[in-house]
Amino acid sequence: MIPGTIAFTAGIVLLQLQDALPHPLWLSLLPPLIILFWRVSRARLLTAAVLGFFWALLHAHWTLLHSLPAQLQGRNLTAVGTVVSLPVVTGDRSRFEFNIERLSIDGKQYPSPGKVRLGWYHTPPVLIPGEQWQLLVRLKQPHGFMNPGGFDYEGWLFRNGIRATGYIRASPLNQRIAASPPGYGLQRLRLKIAALIQRGTGDPEVAGLLKALVIGDRSGLSAEAWELFRRTGTSHLIAISGLHIGIVAGLAYLLWGWLWRRSERCLLLLPAPQAGALAALLAGALYAALAGFSVPTQRALIMLAIGLGANLSKRVLQPPRSLFSALLAVLVIDPFAVLSPGFWLSFVAVGVIILGISGRVGRPSIIETWGGAQWSIAIGLSPLLLAWQGTIPLLAPFINLLAVPLFSLLLIPLVLAATTISLIWEPIGLPLLNLAGSALDLVQLSLAAVPALPLRLSSVANGLPGYTWVAAIVGVLLLLAPRGVPGRWLGLVMLMPLLLYPPERPQPGAVWFDLLDVGQGLSAVVRTRNHLLVYDAGPRFSDSFDAGTAVLLPFLGVRREERVDLVLLSNGDADHQGGFPSLQRRISIDRVLSGEPARVKSHKAQHCRAGMEWQWDGVRFQVLHPAQGRRWQGNDASCVLLIENAAGRILITGDIEAKAERVLLKAGQERLKTDLLLVPHHGSLSSSTSAFVAATAPDYALVSSGYRNHYGFPKNEVVDRWRGQGARVLNTTWSGTIQFRLIPGRGISGPTLYRCQHRRYWNARSAAATCME
Repeated sequence: MIPGTIAFTAGIVLLQLQDALPHPLWLSLLPPLIILFWRVSRARLLTAAVLGFFWALLHAHWTLLHSLPAQLQGRNLTAVGTVVSLPVVTGDRSRFEFNIERLSIDGKQYPSPGKVRLGWYHTPPVLIPGEQWQLLVRLKQPHGFMNPGGFDYEGWLFRNGIRATGYIRASPLNQRIAASPPGYGLQRLRLKIAALIQRGTGDPEVAGLLKALVIGDRSGLSAEAWELFRRTGTSHLIAISGLHIGIVAGLAYLLWGWLWRRSERCLLLLPAPQAGALAALLAGALYAALAGFSVPTQRALIMLAIGLGANLSKRVLQPPRSLFSALLAVLVIDPFAVLSPGFWLSFVAVGVIILGISGRVGRPSIIETWGGAQWSIAIGLSPLLLAWQGTIPLLAPFINLLAVPLFSLLLIPLVLAATTISLIWEPIGLPLLNLAGSALDLVQLSLAAVPALPLRLSSVANGLPGYTWVAAIVGVLLLLAPRGVPGRWLGLVMLMPLLLYPPERPQPGAVWFDLLDVGQGLSAVVRTRNHLLVYDAGPRFSDSFDAGTAVLLPFLGVRREERVDLVLLSNGDADHQGGFPSLQRRISIDRVLSGEPARVKSHKAQHCRAGMEWQWDGVRFQVLHPAQGRRWQGNDASCVLLIENAAGRILITGDIEAKAERVLLKAGQERLKTDLLLVPHHGSLSSSTSAFVAATAPDYALVSSGYRNHYGFPKNEVVDRWRGQGARVLNTTWSGTIQFRLIPGRGISGPTLYRCQHRRYWNARSAAATCME
């Protein structure tokens, strides 16, 4: 059973690695494969792997079938459907999931994309899960940033069954059709609890923590809070998952079993262990339901049901068999689960605990058992954590030694009890809820001191040789082996290549240039042998989301960059410096230059002026604009930077428009000739004049713009102008991060297009043309 489950899982993983799906006709082989699996035992492992591949293929085609037709993007659509999630309200915006049942334009019906994610701006009404609404919406197909180290938003939408995103237009058509039916009573209860917590807690951050623990709503947690929990290795304590379900089920098992033993009549009906198991399963199911049956809680509930099912049936189920039974059940229900890091972390965590306790003799103390479990988890998850987030906080096992019992025995029971009492009688429950919130706030304040300590391991997870991962896995198995196994100490040695593999750096005189995908904004990273320059930091999208946190910092983390020599912010507009506050909070910056330093929130910011020049590691940097002698503002104040080495030239132009282009041409056209050029102002008609295009004459013209941005950048006329000059035009919208390497003696290497290299079958189809060029 265990080898078959492993083979089935491998087949599912193989399908998720594809950049395009095999034709649906292949699914006709599924029935004979099932028969072959049961009838031919010798081919069972191979058949299990193929079955896993085809099972995932079936789900993938079914999910992609419900997609928004491309011709409907950006048009006013009348949608009739149901609110199917808790609305997330921030300021004057509400975001929620909406299951569209009917979609039309001027009375003409179109296929529904199913579940979509909508935003309602400007004082939206109170939305109740289960309500039916008619809405005037504008939708677009799923699209997200594609950068090294970044979050795959398109993949997240896909595995959550969301096939379009959009917003609601102001219109008299927007009206509630029907109230929430009884079947949505659980969702209404979750909404009531959220409102109760919000009302009873004065601090929004504390309210966010409480809602995360009670109903699984993590929307109230700030990016800083998430970073704190990630850096201390305690994020699993805030996201409702196996630990929380296990805590609630365990408490129910002990409490109900103890009460059951108090009655002889009850014991005659059912033994106390079985009664406790039923209570534990019911409590776990209720808590998972309260958390909205999120994917992690579904996995935990399945594992709990299998374990308790063996108890109820009075069967002895060995821990490894129980684990793989749960794994098989989860993947049969949801083959997309393998796309979630939480899936691997949860199953591997249980697996390494089982491995850590197997083969042990004697009866260790509670402290030894608990310490051993934390050791097993810390060692066993280290390769996964390095692959996922590129760093491991070394203090995490010691923090969790105290934090997990604190949450298990005190905080989670207190939070749930306070919430239950508040629902029944607020005058008693709300003070308890405030007490629980204060305790959580105290824990958060205690954790805040930990990230300041430089005690963490980092690794260059992307691009490591395969042998480093193989050695790391073997090393983990050795370290978790029982005492007495010879050579256990070699496990540490075998982990060293993963931890100590040096990050790749340019050779002296070389330049690495990366234009990041930040949407409608700009951010580029320039690396020489010993220096790092960041040109612009991308846009800010909301109070809790900006390109600095979402794109730039993860990219620098993948490269193991811990300091920036120079941040050059072209101008003061939000799409160029919106991510800078997040950047300067999290990384050391030596110097800041800007065309509009007064608009930059940094005491270090200085004016960039034409004539500034410096050399790093044999690479020459020149500021060509803004010219001295006049006051520049707005787009034309942008810093224009020329980078030059023996292999070629890069011209970064910011947002300059025709006026600044004329000044640059007048100052000397010969210095504008370049190999790579960042198209001014995202491809606006106010820039890229014919004279400027002719003078620069690049081989590559690079555009940084957002998907279906409301400006319509880059304009078709501008793209045609650059192509007419002989340049290949690349846009981050369809390419993701665009990378070039200028290496003396070897010329210009690239472009390397991140979206094309890491494309999966759920990613935007429209990028295919760029990848085929």
